[in-house]
Amino acid sequence: MEDNIINEPAPKYNYTSPEEYLIAERAAKEKHEYYEGKVVAMAGASLNHNEIVTNLARHGGNLLEGKDCRIYVNDLRIQILSKGTYTYPDATIICGNPEFTDDHFDTIKNPSVIFEIISPSSEDYDKGKKFFYYMQISSLQEYILISTKFILVTIAKRQPDNSWKFEEYSSIDEMLPIQSVGIQIPLSQIYQKVIF
Repeated sequence: MEDNIINEPAPKYNYTSPEEYLIAERAAKEKHEYYEGKVVAMAGASLNHNEIVTNLARHGGNLLEGKDCRIYVNDLRIQILSKGTYTYPDATIICGNPEFTDDHFDTIKNPSVIFEIISPSSEDYDKGKKFFYYMQISSLQEYILISTKFILVTIAKRQPDNSWKFEEYSSIDEMLPIQSVGIQIPLSQIYQKVIF
């Protein structure tokens, strides 16, 4: 089965304003991300991708029980105000009350943790330009990339001086510490039922 084929996004239209994007996106049947005037159709996801997202929702949600943080998957749109950008992360943890962009309550601007599930075709984009966009979100404390091809989780953590420190976890016996929300998820739970 072919894994996510995302590659570098190709623009679907010429320049579109953020307002035009939101109106069209709210009426669309498919999801599109928006990068500085360009609307980009999102590709479908592989079985491994879906297993990992499901595992994050189940196990991450259980670990956050009793905390002032919740995990959301797939359909919650994120606004990156400073870059005029809208994305749909694979999973997002929001602490405190969600800050919405308007009264539609479907686009937020204060994620604490963002997860992206990567394939070989999306890896450069997720580690490069997309991470640059996410770095502009002042509330974001951790950005977590999870491979679908082998056991590898990369976490970028915002430092007090606003720089980012990267750590990698590649053993099924390791724990992934998400310090900003005070939880640890075993990689064995993240990769539960994932077939390489």
